[in-house]
Amino acid sequence: MQSDNNQEMFPIVDEQGNIVSAATRGECHSGSKLLHPVVHLHIFNSQGELYLQKRPEWKNIQPGKWDTAVGGHIDMGESVEIALKRESREELNITDFVPEMLTSYVFESDRERELVFVHKTVYDGPLCPSDELDGGRFWNIEEIKANLGKGVFTPNFETELKRVNLLI
Repeated sequence: MQSDNNQEMFPIVDEQGNIVSAATRGECHSGSKLLHPVVHLHIFNSQGELYLQKRPEWKNIQPGKWDTAVGGHIDMGESVEIALKRESREELNITDFVPEMLTSYVFESDRERELVFVHKTVYDGPLCPSDELDGGRFWNIEEIKANLGKGVFTPNFETELKRVNLLI
């Protein structure tokens, strides 16, 4: 069975995104609350539907839940822009898109603390989920609204929807 590499090194940052140290994925996801940076990309098609990925059951955080189209950690020495392009290529095999930066914020759960850099794009090309995901699909806005608060989506996704007002 696949699993996350708990020895992978992540940058530890302050709330402005300045690197202050480094720690392993395992340390960052252990309840330590070490602030580490991540990127999110919300992908809309031209019909206004939002693509969501399904997290695989082997993930140690929020397995089996629907989540942001692309989400991933920023590697040591990597910029937000490079991480966004890398994660988009790794997760959905897309490279030709124009991201729009929406916001950044600190997300905290009982297990981790992340500095999230949120982007969106409109994309009508093919999306090919990798084996890092358990597939994905486009959802219309009413379908998303009908499933909020029912445990279908990750808490981070639901919080972010409200924060950046994506469901207008």
